[in-house]
Amino acid sequence: MGHIIRRTRRRHHHPQGQLNRRWDTLSGVTSEPQNHQVHRSRRDRLKAENLSILTSVPGIKLDRMPALRDHTHESPDAQHKHNPLEFNRKTLERFRDFIDSSVLASPARTAISAFILVIAFFTIMLSLPISSADGQRIALHHAVFTSTSAVTVTGLTTVSTAGQWSTFGQAMILLACQVGGLGTLTITSLLALAIGRKMGLRTKLITQEDLNISRLGEVGGIVKAVAYASFSVEALIALLLTPRFLALGEAPHEALWHGIFYAVSAFNNAGFTPHSDGIVPYGHDLFILGPICAAVFLGSLGFPVFIAIQRNPFHPSRWQLTAKLTVVTTTFFFGFGAFFWGLFEWNNPATIGSYSLGDKILNAIFASVMMRSGGFNLVDMDTITPVSTLLTDGLMFIGGGSGSTAGGVKVTTIAVITLSILAEARGDQKVVAFNRTIPESSLRIAISVLVMSATMVCIGAATLVMISGAGLKEVMFEVISAFGTCGLSSGLSSSLPPAGVYVLSVLMLIGRIGTTTAATGLAMRSRRRLYKFPEERPTIG
Repeated sequence: MGHIIRRTRRRHHHPQGQLNRRWDTLSGVTSEPQNHQVHRSRRDRLKAENLSILTSVPGIKLDRMPALRDHTHESPDAQHKHNPLEFNRKTLERFRDFIDSSVLASPARTAISAFILVIAFFTIMLSLPISSADGQRIALHHAVFTSTSAVTVTGLTTVSTAGQWSTFGQAMILLACQVGGLGTLTITSLLALAIGRKMGLRTKLITQEDLNISRLGEVGGIVKAVAYASFSVEALIALLLTPRFLALGEAPHEALWHGIFYAVSAFNNAGFTPHSDGIVPYGHDLFILGPICAAVFLGSLGFPVFIAIQRNPFHPSRWQLTAKLTVVTTTFFFGFGAFFWGLFEWNNPATIGSYSLGDKILNAIFASVMMRSGGFNLVDMDTITPVSTLLTDGLMFIGGGSGSTAGGVKVTTIAVITLSILAEARGDQKVVAFNRTIPESSLRIAISVLVMSATMVCIGAATLVMISGAGLKEVMFEVISAFGTCGLSSGLSSSLPPAGVYVLSVLMLIGRIGTTTAATGLAMRSRRRLYKFPEERPTIG
C-alpha cells in the first residue's frame, strides 16, 4: 500500500500531472516575468506544457478563447509593449467574438441585423444628391422613412415618389422593395447559389426562418423556386402593363419603366407609384387595375403556398395545412372586404357614389385586395365613411399569408384562433382543421402574436398622438397601416414632425420582422418541468 502511495505522489509531481491542477492559468492571469531572467521558471514551463497539451486536443481553437489568446500569440516580453498593430488585432478579434455571440447566435438576431443594415445602406443611397430630382440632399428623416418603407415593403411616403426622387432614386426604391419582398437573407442565399457556393448550415437555418420552411433539407430547392416564382410573376405583370402604357400615349422607355416599376411594387405589396397622382387616373382602366390587383393578391399568398400549389396544382387535398388555411382564409377575407366596403361606400359621393355599376364593383374588389397589404388606392382614404375606416383598420391589421410579402399578424394566426373559438363553443377537446389536429402550442403562439401586435399598435398610437396632436382616428389608421406594412394613408405621414416620422419607421420595421421573429422565437422555446402542479380552473368571463 505504501508503494502505491509513493508511485502516486511521484506521478503527482510529474509535469504531466499538472493537467489535473492549477487550472487558474486559464483565467488569463499570469505572473509578471523579471526583466533580467534568461531561463523561464519551472512554473512558466508547466504553463507552457499545459497549453501545448490543449493545442493537441481536436476541436479546440486557442485563438477563439479570450483567456488563452494572450498565451498563444504573445511572448512574455511582448505582453508589456504597447504595439498599436497588436492592439488593433485584439480589438478586431474581440469585435468578431461579439458579433458571433450577439448577432449570429440565432437566426432571429441575424434577420433583424440584416434588415437594419439594408435599411442603413438604402438610407445612405437616398441621401445622395443624385437620388433627388433637384440635385439637393434630402433631410435625413425623409431618407430613413423612405428607405424603411421600401425595405419593409410598406409603401408609406412623406414626400412624393415622382416629384422628389430622380430616376436613380426611384431605382434604389425599387431595388429596396425587391430585396425587402424576397427577404434580405433569401437574397443572400440566392447570391451564394448563383456563384456556385453551397449553403452552409447557418445560412440554411436563417433562410428556413426567413421563408418559414418546415424541413431544413428543402431550403436550397425552395429558395430557387421562390426566386423563379417571384421573377416570373413580375415579368408577366410587366409584359401585361407595358403595352397598355404604350397605348395610353407614353414613350417606349417610359412605358417599360412604369411597367417594371408597377410589377415589382405590386407583387411585393409595396404600393409605391412612379406617377405623382398614383393610379387614380387609371381608376376605370381594367387593363391596368387587373394585373396590379392580381400581382398583389399572388404576393400576399406567400411562398409556402406557391410551393404547395406548384407541387400539386390539381390536388388541393395534398397541400400542407398552412397552404389550405391560407387559401381558404384569404379567399374569405377577400370576399368579405369587397362586399362590405362596396356596401358602405355605395352611395358615398366622395368615393364611388357617382360611378357606374361596373366601376363600383371594380373599385370594391380593388379596395378589398389593397386593404390587406397592397397599399394602392383609387380614392382619398380620408373621405371614406367611418365604418369603412374601421373595416380597413381590421383588414390591414390581419394582413396576408405567412412567408409572403404582406404584413399584419397573418391570416393563419386569425384562422387558428377562430378554429379554437369554434372548438371551444362546440365543446371539442382538440382543434381540428382539414382532418389535422392543431397542437396547443400553435394556439398559444397565435394568441401571443395577436396580443403583442395589438400592444405595439396601442403603444405606437399613444406615442404618435402625443407627438403630433392629431385625432385618434387618423393616428390609428396610420399606425395600423405602418405596423401592418400596408401603405394606405390618410395624409398624416407627410405632415408629421421628424420625431413622428421616426416612430412610424420603427413601427414599420417591427411590423415586418417583429411578429415573425416573435412567433419563431416562441416556437423554439421549450422548457420541461419534472413536476406538475395541481389543476384549478379559474373563472373566465
